Amino acid sequence: MKKISLIKITLLFALSVMMMPRTQACTNVLVSAGASADGSVMISYLADAGGFMDPLYYYPGGTYEPGDSIDIICWHYGHLLGRIPQIEKTYRVIGNMNEHQVAIGETTFTGRSELHTPNGFIDYGAMMYIGLQRSRTAREAIQVMTGLVDQFGYNSTGESFSIADKNEAWIMEFIGKGEHGEGAVWVAARVPDGYIAAHANQARIRQIDWNDTDNWMWSDDLVDFAIEMGWFGADQPKEEFSFVDAYNPLTCESLLLCEGRVWSVFRRAAPEQDFPAEYWRCVEGAEPYPLFVKPANKVTIQDMIGLVRDHFHDSPYHTIYSYAAGPYKVPYQWRPIYFELDGQKYAWPRSISQPQTGFSFVSQSRNWLPDPIGGIFWYSVDDTYSNAYMPIYVGAQRAAVSLTTGNVVDFDWNSAFWVFNLVANYAYGLYSYIIQDIKAVQQEVENRSLAMTRAVDVAAKALYDTDREMMYEYLTDFSVNNSEYTVQRWRELGYYIFSKYNDRYIRTEDNLRPWPQGVGYPEDFLRRAVEERPGYYDVRWRKPGEPIK
Repeated sequence: MKKISLIKITLLFALSVMMMPRTQACTNVLVSAGASADGSVMISYLADAGGFMDPLYYYPGGTYEPGDSIDIICWHYGHLLGRIPQIEKTYRVIGNMNEHQVAIGETTFTGRSELHTPNGFIDYGAMMYIGLQRSRTAREAIQVMTGLVDQFGYNSTGESFSIADKNEAWIMEFIGKGEHGEGAVWVAARVPDGYIAAHANQARIRQIDWNDTDNWMWSDDLVDFAIEMGWFGADQPKEEFSFVDAYNPLTCESLLLCEGRVWSVFRRAAPEQDFPAEYWRCVEGAEPYPLFVKPANKVTIQDMIGLVRDHFHDSPYHTIYSYAAGPYKVPYQWRPIYFELDGQKYAWPRSISQPQTGFSFVSQSRNWLPDPIGGIFWYSVDDTYSNAYMPIYVGAQRAAVSLTTGNVVDFDWNSAFWVFNLVANYAYGLYSYIIQDIKAVQQEVENRSLAMTRAVDVAAKALYDTDREMMYEYLTDFSVNNSEYTVQRWRELGYYIFSKYNDRYIRTEDNLRPWPQGVGYPEDFLRRAVEERPGYYDVRWRKPGEPIK
């Protein structure tokens, strides 16, 4: 039997958890099979953190001997937290999706400060990646993840997980007990067929259907622990219990920066339901958004990618509609997100698309195809609005070099992370112009990828029935070569925009002459500049003795 050394497993896992996002700033969308256009189950995950990057995780799976173990490395500081026994067989994992089409994402909601003290050594990175290594279904992943914490204790703060397989999608809210008990309390809800869900650094599960054990799961002491801590009344009906109110009470900050992103997903997916903005805009007494929403139309993979490319578009809150966007309508304001003027606290808006996204994915799990073909991990790096998603089949036996290369300190033109970041960062200086060039290439390469996956599905299925070994080789070649093609196309895009917009001119022709046109400024910016310094920019003769401005 195949046996991978303990040292190799330790290094692979350490790399994955040490480079996990280090801030609570992620966004997830979940789509049930009945809500998707082709019957696939999809989830998205944006790993957002300033100064963060993470090479694409690839774990080959393997078989192990009795006595083998895994070192759990602290994702934040990189030191050893503990060691747990290894199981006999584990599964291959590419990014956040395994060979059985199970995918896991997360957003950190932190929760009550009283529960932040670790009571063990399993952090949420270990929960996710060990869950992927050991699970064939979403339900099994929930059992593995919660079982790890039951046995070895918890070392993180509050988390919302998205967990999907080829038939179901689940959202799980999870928080440790700190120094007040062992393990954690949690609740998990299956996304109803035909519906979607979203979460973004704020717990969202309120009322629980205690009678529906097919679609709901929870820890035995979920309510009792809240009663013990004084966060739920012992005489209150169990039906009134809310995970949000007990373990992650809302603040104005969490509404503005977290629920606003949920609102933006729901309003775009189900515009006819006319979700009001009052709730996320901190209007007292406003009604919370539902946990699940039925979309107006079945969601395609393109729609799903579109949902995570968002600056509150087509709404009064679109982030380019402000002076802070500058003359070239940059949809971002640079961190820190909070600031204070004259004793008043302020916060820049927090849309789904962000410059500090380290990596993101949309997983597509399809039950009508064999697992190696049915699972597609649409992966990319950096800002979702200006990146390009690359399909990687879970049957792939290795990952593209450009996706597994590099670190956040040293620029590397061979690393996809740096290629995409260089293009996006150049665009921020002249955004309203350059983003048009980026979107054109983005559409080109993603349309190409989508068309090719349709053909690959057919060819790979034929090989699955005749030559499995060749099928794996074929899926690997496509996944690697198409990814490298996309990264190379982005390098070429970088060359193009650097020369086209050199020195803030726009070269519209390939000829050496005539001279290029200057970019200039929009009228509203010119007007503001003139009004700010009256007389300074005037081109006119001044009278002797007139004040010179």
